[in-house]
Amino acid sequence: MLRNALLLFVCIAGCKGYRTQGFKEPMKLGGKEIPASVLTEGERSYVLHCRACHGDKGDGKGPAAAGVRPPPRDFTLGSFKFAAVSGGTLPNDDDFLRIVRFGLHGTAMRAWDGVPETNLVSIIHYLKTFSARWKDEEPGEAIIPTPDPWQAKEAAAVDRGKAIYHATAQCLGCHPAYASKQYIYEITQQLKGKGTVSFREDMYGSELTRSEYGVKLLPPDFTRTELRSVRLDHQLEDLYRVIVSGVGGTAMPTWRGALPEEDLWALVYFVDSLVKLKGTDAPRVLRARWQASNSTWTPPPPAK
Repeated sequence: MLRNALLLFVCIAGCKGYRTQGFKEPMKLGGKEIPASVLTEGERSYVLHCRACHGDKGDGKGPAAAGVRPPPRDFTLGSFKFAAVSGGTLPNDDDFLRIVRFGLHGTAMRAWDGVPETNLVSIIHYLKTFSARWKDEEPGEAIIPTPDPWQAKEAAAVDRGKAIYHATAQCLGCHPAYASKQYIYEITQQLKGKGTVSFREDMYGSELTRSEYGVKLLPPDFTRTELRSVRLDHQLEDLYRVIVSGVGGTAMPTWRGALPEEDLWALVYFVDSLVKLKGTDAPRVLRARWQASNSTWTPPPPAK
C-alpha cells in the first residue's frame, strides 16, 4: 500500500503544472529521422512516466529527484552506463528498451514492463532531444556475445577467470581481491613474468573511482552488491555485456579486443561464481582465510 501511495505521489509530481509543447517538424536523432508525431507522443509519455525523476529538461532534477539515491540519469550529458556498446559511445534503442523494461537494481529506476512498447519507443526517441550528441552522432556498434567456449567446462573457466581477474586484467585495482596475497603474487609471476606485485591497503574492499557524473563511484563487490543491470535469468549474457562493453562514464573500461574472447568468457564465469555467493556466509569465511594466510606470508626477494 505504501508503494502504491509513493507511485501515485511520483505520478502527480511528474504531471502537475507541466504542459507539453508538441513538435511541428521531424528531427534527425542518432542518424535516424524521427517523425514529429512520434516525438510528441514521446513527450506526453515522458511527462507521465519519467518527468518526476528526470525533470523537464531531462537533467535528472525532477520534483521527486531530491530524495533519490543514486540520482536519476542526466540525459543532457549524452552519457550512459549500461549499453552493449563500447564505453563512451551512444547506446542503441535495444539498450534503452532493456533498461526501461527491466529497471536497474538498487536504484529508483523501476521496471516499466507494463508500458506498451510503442510508448517506450517514443519515449526513447524523445529523451534523445535533451542532448546535442544525438544530433551529431550515431549509436555505437552493438556488442553481441560470441559463442561461449567454456560450456560444460565451468570449473576450468572459473579457475582461468580467477587468474585473469587478479593478474592479467588487474580488476583488483578497483574491485576487491578474492584471493590471498600468495596466490595473487604467484599467478602474476606465472602470467606476466618476473616483477613486483603491489597490494592496496584495503585489498578486500572497493576503491572509490572518478566518473563523468559529478560523483565518485564505488565499484561493486560481486559477493555483496546487487548489480545494476544484470538480470537473474540472463546472468551470463549480462555479465558478458558489462565486462566486454565497459560502463560508460566510469573507470570500468571496454575489454573487447583487450583480451582474447576465451579469457573474457572466463572472467564472466569467475564473476558469476562470486555473484552466486551473495547472501551466504561464504564471503566472510573466505576473507578470514585469506587474511590469515596473508599474515604469515612474505613475498620472496627479487631474483638477481
